[in-house]
Amino acid sequence: MGIMSETEQRPPGEIRAALDAHTTMTLAYADEDGPQACAVLYARGETADGGPALLFVTSVTTRHGRALLDGGPVAFTVQRDGQVWTALTGLQGRGVCRRLEGPDREAGWRTYGTRHPYVDRNEKLRQAMERTDLWELRPEWLRLVDNGQGFGHKTEWTHHPIV
Repeated sequence: MGIMSETEQRPPGEIRAALDAHTTMTLAYADEDGPQACAVLYARGETADGGPALLFVTSVTTRHGRALLDGGPVAFTVQRDGQVWTALTGLQGRGVCRRLEGPDREAGWRTYGTRHPYVDRNEKLRQAMERTDLWELRPEWLRLVDNGQGFGHKTEWTHHPIV
């Protein structure tokens, strides 16, 4: 039931493994109409200082795309469907998003394409993706819940940028 906490630049291996084990996150945000959530496919990358970066695609014409342009905080969860409570595992997180442009966008697409290779194999899908926006979510706090290690077992990580 205790919480293990990490404050290094990179999250502990078990958190990185949990992020790598999944491809869909539920992203929560707030705008002038109130709170909302949406599901997006993501790929895990790393920032220059070794912190995690979750890359996802959405257009600025969507409600969440417009809200993300403001740069406000977001929350998210990542988990597999159909779990039983005794083995429940998933992630909770908070962070900020930014739309990628230029070399950052090119590097992000390489990471996204490696995680989701079907995008490049389908010409129509690839062209559609090239016309939309690629985003980077930089988690500032992550919590892995893993009931398989004991009910309520949590591992937390907080990002402390290099100053």
